[in-house]
Amino acid sequence: MTLPPRVTDRAFARLAEIAEATGEARPLRVAVDGGGCSGFQYSITLDDPAANDLVLEKDGQRVLVDQVSLPFLANAVIDFTDELIGARFVVENPNAKSGCGCGTSFSL
Repeated sequence: MTLPPRVTDRAFARLAEIAEATGEARPLRVAVDGGGCSGFQYSITLDDPAANDLVLEKDGQRVLVDQVSLPFLANAVIDFTDELIGARFVVENPNAKSGCGCGTSFSL
């Protein structure tokens, strides 16, 4: 069964922290683009909503996924991690057959 991506509470909380620090609540856009070392790569940016975006919302924070990227992110989990190597938003994607050490590139 294909489900839309899910966003963790930790990712929404980090978006709220960014909004508080910048004084502006901007949605997080998670997209899939061609390229990267494995064929596809994630693009994660703060962006404005566009027509036909899937909007995932909690506590006033929003995550956007465009219709082209949506099939690539089916059943994925969008999270935030803070590790020794750095803090970043990450995508746990069950559709990815392999990934790259950079953490943003994958193949299907």
